Amino acid sequence: MTIPGLTRRSMLTAALLVAAGAQAQGFEERTIRMGHPVNADHPISIGTRKFAEIVSERSGGKLKVREYPALQLGNEMQQLSALAGGVQEMFAPGTAPVATMVKEFGLLDLPFLVSTPAQADALLDGPFGQALLAKLPEKGLVGLAFWENGFRHVSNSKRPIRRLEDLDGLKIRVQQNPVFIDTFKALRTNPVPMSFAELYGALESKALDAQENPYLITRTAKLYEAQKYLSATGHAYGVIVVLVSKKFWDKLSAQEQQLLRAAALEARDRERQESRQQARKAVEELKAAGMQFNEVSEPERERMRLATRPVVERVLQTYDPAVVRLLRSELERVSGLQ
Repeated sequence: MTIPGLTRRSMLTAALLVAAGAQAQGFEERTIRMGHPVNADHPISIGTRKFAEIVSERSGGKLKVREYPALQLGNEMQQLSALAGGVQEMFAPGTAPVATMVKEFGLLDLPFLVSTPAQADALLDGPFGQALLAKLPEKGLVGLAFWENGFRHVSNSKRPIRRLEDLDGLKIRVQQNPVFIDTFKALRTNPVPMSFAELYGALESKALDAQENPYLITRTAKLYEAQKYLSATGHAYGVIVVLVSKKFWDKLSAQEQQLLRAAALEARDRERQESRQQARKAVEELKAAGMQFNEVSEPERERMRLATRPVVERVLQTYDPAVVRLLRSELERVSGLQ
């Protein structure tokens, strides 16, 4: 039946308005503050903006995500505390600060855990990653997705790292993390735990010979100005955990929760793609800036992995055996992915 005076065009407009209204049901006007530790040109920031775009579009503009890069809302521990207390809505940190609240996240810092992006994705997006996320709510956090900070590689001012022996004696800055300290002792270096803020000055003054970071960090922090050699060791894989305050999460409708989960996963794929593209570009830019770049052969990476195996086994003994069994089985499952 056609209603008199209602044209086909106005009927279509009315139908679209009804559809839009139905889509917006279940959403309230909310502003979500989302912090992260890096600058606004980093893939994590690009992922955050993609997340915000999806959330706004699919909530009819009712849910707004406001980005706070470069630890503007406080350091990692301050922002995690703010999430747990319900003072801040979202944060996307690395695994090290999360591991201070949920110990099992420290397993992701183990050396040579994965060797390709495909292996990392399969491990994090599969049963092991889900088991880690399931431990967060009891600490006042909800985990939506794992994003990427990238593989870590060694740079130094002395020589190319082609063999395990080339690491001998290098005075290298490492994160203030016991696993990293023990890893680089096993790799025959002299590890110096130090905050990132102090790193450039220590390299420039020659107080340190070396450092280890993803390519993007080496480029954006201009560490190439104090380092000549960049070697693709790939000794660790950096993970970002997209977190929501559980106190905030519990106030959301089912539709809002579903949207945030879906958006975090869609943005994850965009963030990982951008991270890998920027890493490749960063290598070329670092070479253009004068760094000498070399790949480490698979046999030599295997020697490095074997050198750090005692560290891994010692650390694993400090965790719940059921979690360790799951990790081992999942590593076996993903090991063939290239």
